Amino acid sequence: MNIFDYFGVKPDEMQTDMDVNDKAEGSKEEHERYVELKKEILEHMHHYYDEDAPVIDDYSYDMLMQEFKTLEKKHPDWVESDSPTRNVGGKTKKQAGADVTHNIPMLSIQDVFSLEEVEAWVCKVLAVYPDATFSVERKVDGLSLTLRYQFEELDLAETRGDGYVGEDVTDKAEVISDIPKEIPYTGYVELRGEVYMEHEAFDRYNERQEALGKKLAANPRNLAAGTLRQLDVSVVKERGLRMFLFNVQAVSGENARLMEDHCAALDELQEMAKIPAVEHVECKTVEEVLACIQYFGDTRGDLPYDMDGAVVKINQPAYRKDFPAGSKYAAGHIAYKYPPEEKEVVVEHIDVNVGRTGKLTFRAIFKDPVRLCGTSVQRATLHNVDFIHSLNVSEGCTAVCRKQGEIIPALVRVTKPGRGIYEAPKFCPVCNSPLVKEPDTCDIYCVNPSCGAQLVRTLTYFASRDAMDIDSLGENYVSVLVDEGYLASYADIYELKNHRDELIEKGIVGREGNTDKILNAIEASKENPAYMLLTGLGIHGVGKSLAKMLMQQFSGIMELSEASVDQLERIPDIGPVTAKAIFRFFHDEGNRRIIERLAAAGVNMISGTSVVSELLQGLTFVITGTLPTLKREDVVTLIESNGGKVSSSVSKKTSYLIAGEKAGSKLEKAVASGVRVITEQQFLEMIDAVG
Repeated sequence: MNIFDYFGVKPDEMQTDMDVNDKAEGSKEEHERYVELKKEILEHMHHYYDEDAPVIDDYSYDMLMQEFKTLEKKHPDWVESDSPTRNVGGKTKKQAGADVTHNIPMLSIQDVFSLEEVEAWVCKVLAVYPDATFSVERKVDGLSLTLRYQFEELDLAETRGDGYVGEDVTDKAEVISDIPKEIPYTGYVELRGEVYMEHEAFDRYNERQEALGKKLAANPRNLAAGTLRQLDVSVVKERGLRMFLFNVQAVSGENARLMEDHCAALDELQEMAKIPAVEHVECKTVEEVLACIQYFGDTRGDLPYDMDGAVVKINQPAYRKDFPAGSKYAAGHIAYKYPPEEKEVVVEHIDVNVGRTGKLTFRAIFKDPVRLCGTSVQRATLHNVDFIHSLNVSEGCTAVCRKQGEIIPALVRVTKPGRGIYEAPKFCPVCNSPLVKEPDTCDIYCVNPSCGAQLVRTLTYFASRDAMDIDSLGENYVSVLVDEGYLASYADIYELKNHRDELIEKGIVGREGNTDKILNAIEASKENPAYMLLTGLGIHGVGKSLAKMLMQQFSGIMELSEASVDQLERIPDIGPVTAKAIFRFFHDEGNRRIIERLAAAGVNMISGTSVVSELLQGLTFVITGTLPTLKREDVVTLIESNGGKVSSSVSKKTSYLIAGEKAGSKLEKAVASGVRVITEQQFLEMIDAVG
């Protein structure tokens, strides 16, 4: 079917109404709102561009920006150089690569939110250039990347940064499969594309994070941006980033044809250089442009990646300069942003599950499925009990469902109450253990480490490098051993040697050589310092640093297990929540049996930490960069053996930052916070370790 016949309706029937604020005189209330909006938007820009961690969805941000732009239009005298409408992106990040000044600024595209605005813009262009055509393209939700090719070879890849200065990420770009290292074009070619992550790769990453009990990525765009800034190129390759080409920026003389017809250039580069081009359609009339936008919107749910709009470009690059949209925006482009699609649903049941971290998850199951963004939806995430109560969600209620970010179904409001107030379960639906909701938090946990729902995650973490460091006993082997019935608790790991012949015969963890390698690593881990065992137990709030500190305060695991909540709270850096979590863990009958079995198996329970002096008592250090002679773990040992503490992040409690070569954002934060920065030599002099 021709997409321009997709609806079988006239273009004016597809248009939406646009609210237009009547101009009015400035008021104190308006200016206060303007100042408030400016502060809020700049904060959201920082979260989005600098931290790759937005705290609101795109639609909410767009609505704030629209309100802000309306006020600026009414009161242009309020506009200053730091206005969000005059800034393109964020700051460059030192950890990504060297700063690069763009040959051509990497500007944003002006957003519009109604088909009326699209029609007006297209008509404006056609009034000046009647022969103009337009490229309508899917707006992929990722991050922009400029590629500079010199004499057929990739010379430089650069991120957007602030629009004028970006970061050199050439080494990362070279491992993205869609970016060729060579193209069949002599001379100079500068291209621009969108780096993104497909849903499958994103889900795979989050599944792995959840299995390890680590923080999940919020959405594919954030994860793609964070991945491209990784120092380790192998991480970039493993996560499987993709890229779509969407523009030719500049060429040398022999490649001039690539700057004459935009759609033709995308097609040629896709065929000749094997660079995937963003899906694009050349349109000649307003009707074709509007129909294409509507078609892209109705089919966005079928895509393997996120799409957050449709871009309309003048197909003749030479015409674009005559249609500027301000210093922040590229000329000759607009981006139509789709409104969130919403449907009413009846919540038939609230489903409760236990995640691999022990946290309860809640889902609304609908009586009947609905179609959103092209897909059938019959459930929505409910986050936590506080969220459920805030919306007044209950079984039997009628609610409005929306796909957040076009991917995750979520309830946004209740339109008809259901059967009373929802009550969360008191016992784990998997293992029937009592559930725990920490004070001042929204989350409910099953804290039984042997709970079947989280067993693979807890055992994998126990064996990981951050805990007991049992070489080769990774998630895959743990999962198989759990499925085969060999592992049901931490203590079972140390009884695997009793099943050696059976494991080899079945090939559960490989042949004889690999089986013995794992069993030997398990045996060797019995001699680990007690803090590694304490870390591996996975007590809520107790990581490696706190475990080390606790083993300095107590003679071993057994003494710690007898400590009262009051005793624990008197220890620096332990608050009431963590103190109660430690007490609760060691006073759980099932956990006590596991500890007894670990002790009987010969696992070290005694603290071997020896403090040789108190020279650094009360001081907290942060280490960053590559030090001249010492390894990071050697410095940690020196600090702790002299009574000091080590933290992973700079804060107001940081006493010193020990900085080596290639120190990154921690150094910047320390300088900005007034934290004293010292070298390795100065640190050694503090503890009289030299000279």
